[in-house]
Amino acid sequence: MKVLFCFNELRKMSFYCILISMADNNEYLTALGAALEVRRDWLDKTELSNLKENLRIYQSSFASLYSIFLKKKLINEDPYKHEVKISELEVPETGNFTDVKLTEEISIRLSNFDNQLDFLVNFYQFGVDFLNLERIKRILGLVRFIDWSALVPDSTNPNTRVVAEITTRSKVGIDQIALSVIGEALVKLPKMTGAVVGILKNLTAYYKEAYKYKVRTSVMQNMGAAEANPANIKKKIASDMPGTPFYQELVEEIIKEDYTDQGVELRDAILNSLKIAENKPKVVKQTVSYKTYLVDGMRVIGGAGQAFSEIMMKINDNENILANREISVWQKIKNAFRQMVNSEPDERIIDLEYIDPVKAVPVKLKINYHQFIFDLEKRIRILSNLSVQGPQMSKMEAMSEEQLITVLERTIRDIQNTHRTLTALDEYYKAEAPKELRERIRGIRPELATVKNSFIKANQLRHDYSARKEEEEQMKRLGVSSGA
Repeated sequence: MKVLFCFNELRKMSFYCILISMADNNEYLTALGAALEVRRDWLDKTELSNLKENLRIYQSSFASLYSIFLKKKLINEDPYKHEVKISELEVPETGNFTDVKLTEEISIRLSNFDNQLDFLVNFYQFGVDFLNLERIKRILGLVRFIDWSALVPDSTNPNTRVVAEITTRSKVGIDQIALSVIGEALVKLPKMTGAVVGILKNLTAYYKEAYKYKVRTSVMQNMGAAEANPANIKKKIASDMPGTPFYQELVEEIIKEDYTDQGVELRDAILNSLKIAENKPKVVKQTVSYKTYLVDGMRVIGGAGQAFSEIMMKINDNENILANREISVWQKIKNAFRQMVNSEPDERIIDLEYIDPVKAVPVKLKINYHQFIFDLEKRIRILSNLSVQGPQMSKMEAMSEEQLITVLERTIRDIQNTHRTLTALDEYYKAEAPKELRERIRGIRPELATVKNSFIKANQLRHDYSARKEEEEQMKRLGVSSGA
């Protein structure tokens, strides 16, 4: 009888312990859920905007280097670069090179890297709901594709080793401006890598705890210690949380935190790690300067200068091919004499036609070829000064927002008009050239695609600026401070 009483008391005590354990679990889940919500809000409003800005600087710095590598012919231009369609980030090839095709392979890898960075900065979503552990891993792999902090020829990283050699060669025989562009990029790239990695670590820590919280509340709410093993939890995740990946390491952390003697200490450490540091109150956060959107827009559209320069060389060649097809001896003498006395060439009027993008009707256009080339040269000089940090860019940064948006809108409009005229001119040369000369006509579609990409990106930044300013005005009308 006494033994039976003891057994019943022990069973009651065991049940009481389970109730205490369940109460502790519920209390922890409540605290964890609240901490994750605060952390999520902080990441969305602070860290993710910092992440995008750091990645934009990273991408811009690499683009400057990439442009110089191409200009110096240290790598080959990828003919399919502008035809690539990206739907999700992919880290380019990182394995060893085939020595025989080293230049070809690094050219393809860097072209792919440039495309992936462009997609990340200009088309990726930077929100807690979109990013996850897998996407964080992809971004991390991308910024570590080249080890900019140890850019040396004897690096164990194949890409780093080859890029180090190319960078050294790119510094030979260049002007001071290009040299300063390389130097600035090599300072910013490792700095931005460190900043991005730091933010990604914060995000990773959040996503891990958020995953563990979701598993606890969805499949482990009433699970006893006997059931709590990775194999059983994996089955329940597959059945109760379809589409959710199984991370064994994180599941083992849950078991250790919820069912072992170390649990209380581990849980406290997690809650403390999720707290927002007291020395970073929200009031300290300064108002975002939306002016950077406009400055970046000018810098992006400045990248069209190189493409316009290549276009001008090609259309000059095409013009010479057409001009010399049936030239008389007397005309050749006349042209030679004109060059000797530096007189103006005869006026050359070209009739062009293009489709109006809004009305979808043909539009006829006459251009004075020599005046058009003169204006294009002037535009190239202006755009080239915008693509590097120099006096022209400093002047832009010193402008007010009202002045900048006016300049940006006018520049975008002018570039669009020039792009339309050049597209029509490209068609003109292909149509006018006789069959025997048609193969010598140089197409400009890849360069036109680069130009179009630049004014589309610049226009997007202009729209982003306008949207942010409108949002700020609405908040003011509602009496809400943007810094709150």
